[in-house]
Amino acid sequence: MDPAIFYSDVMIITPSPTTSSPDNTMPSLRLLVAASLAATIKAQVIDLGTALPFAVLAGEAVTNTGLTTVDGHLGVSPGTSISGFLPGTVTTPSTKHSADAVALQAKLDLVTAYDSAAGRLSTPLTGVLGGRTLAAGVYSFNSSAQLTGPLTLDAQNNMHSVWIFQTGSSLTTASSSSVTLVNGASACNVFWQIGSSATLGTNSVFVGSILALKSITASTGATVNGGLYARNGAVTLDSNGVRRQACAGTPASSIARR
Repeated sequence: MDPAIFYSDVMIITPSPTTSSPDNTMPSLRLLVAASLAATIKAQVIDLGTALPFAVLAGEAVTNTGLTTVDGHLGVSPGTSISGFLPGTVTTPSTKHSADAVALQAKLDLVTAYDSAAGRLSTPLTGVLGGRTLAAGVYSFNSSAQLTGPLTLDAQNNMHSVWIFQTGSSLTTASSSSVTLVNGASACNVFWQIGSSATLGTNSVFVGSILALKSITASTGATVNGGLYARNGAVTLDSNGVRRQACAGTPASSIARR
């Protein structure tokens, strides 16, 4: 089998040496070309624009049950309904935005970010995500994706490593499943582009920004280090913790000062 070199979202096949290249010049040249391509074709951070400081953003509604804590802005547009806060809380200086100019612009930027994530070249995956360790890259599932246990994202000591996961339909995480970051990986650089809706299981530990075309449901006790962005539908919360980590770009407090 020919050896394969994986660079982020690109796979380059390098042929084995043949009698037509006794000094291995051609394979060496191909390796140099592969390295050059790897430097330019790789997973890039999705630009969330003004949606970046939002921990929760929905197109239709945001509903909450229980003592949810949202550390980051919470918004809805063009819908207007935000319910369950109180008993849920939005941590100061973050604020709520219901169909105002800030929420409208954030929603427009979310649409752009979703389309950007969906359009990236990717490496196809099959099976479940639980039990895997993945290096940075763009990964795709033709239909749904399931996280059934622990998923480890390994930055291999590169703090700029980026992961983008694309699904043709839904994302479902099992109860008590988890995403773990190691060797310099950052929640700011993990993105999940979901073709329909996402459901996070009870007491699951999730990392990254979910960009769902429809809705997002966080079951009881699920925690998120990242953001929940439902483009057209609702975000439903139940005694959760959602923390929008301060990432490069718009400071988390900038919208509150407008």
